[in-house]
Amino acid sequence: MKKVIIDCDPGMDDSMAIVMALKSGLLDVKAITTLNGNYPVELTSTNARKVLEMLNRTEIPVAKGMGNPMVRKAPSDPFSHGEDGQAENHLPAPKMPLSEKHAVEMIIDTVNEFPGEISIACLGPLSNLAMAMVKEPSIIGKIKEVVAISGSFGTNDYAFLNATGDTPQSEWNVYVDPEAAKIVYESGVPFVALGLDVATHFEVDFSEEDIQALENSPRPEAKFLRQAIRFVTGRGYDPYCTIIDCMAVAYVMDPSFVETFQGRVGVETLSPLTLGMTVLDRRHHHVWEQLPMITIGKSADYGRFLKTIVEYVLK
Repeated sequence: MKKVIIDCDPGMDDSMAIVMALKSGLLDVKAITTLNGNYPVELTSTNARKVLEMLNRTEIPVAKGMGNPMVRKAPSDPFSHGEDGQAENHLPAPKMPLSEKHAVEMIIDTVNEFPGEISIACLGPLSNLAMAMVKEPSIIGKIKEVVAISGSFGTNDYAFLNATGDTPQSEWNVYVDPEAAKIVYESGVPFVALGLDVATHFEVDFSEEDIQALENSPRPEAKFLRQAIRFVTGRGYDPYCTIIDCMAVAYVMDPSFVETFQGRVGVETLSPLTLGMTVLDRRHHHVWEQLPMITIGKSADYGRFLKTIVEYVLK
């Protein structure tokens, strides 16, 4: 099984990504690290533990991380995941304790314990990982890969129609901490960015049969997903919002879920109009060679992706 750290800010879709990872049987989750993103780190740390208790997987440590971006004030997410951050599922308060380690320390220690073996699925801002790289640069060459829900690259209309940041063409995770994103993008680590182009696609829509199966299932995770779908559709959003972050977990499990290409990308950290924008240089000539080359998601097998999630949730 692939060894993985899940770095996240739950969030209903982060919660479902944890469910997908743990129920797949394909991933050895060494730790879950949390940070500010969709909600403050105190709540995201609580929600991660709620999911582990729901799945009876409390042996996996949860390490609380960055409460703010690296150099700026944390913005407020315009998209709500509900009062509890989990689509009003109101899971019981967790009993399992947080790890005594800070998330940054957890990332460094885990990568050093398993050099060349750890994939990091980043489902929120890149603050924890960037800080780990700054604190201990030697880990960069020891990370197997970073797969992040990150950016917006203009490969299709979804890249901009579904923009989630608070500037016209930004994605939320980069917008929250663009300086951290810049550090990670430019670090040289094998980096896969699954942006809004592939992670917010209207083809990810549950069928009536899927909904009924979730309704009929006794599994608490099925009830969680059903309530999340009810929550987002009741507010005028589409069901894909409940499982955006699952795309990163799917890629770690099996890269064939996503068609990718290589591109040079810069992260905007200055302009108030384009803060957090991930600028892809696609020119035939005069390309800015100084920009880092990363792997970018172009399209996905959405039918298989959705079928896989439903199968895992119901089993």
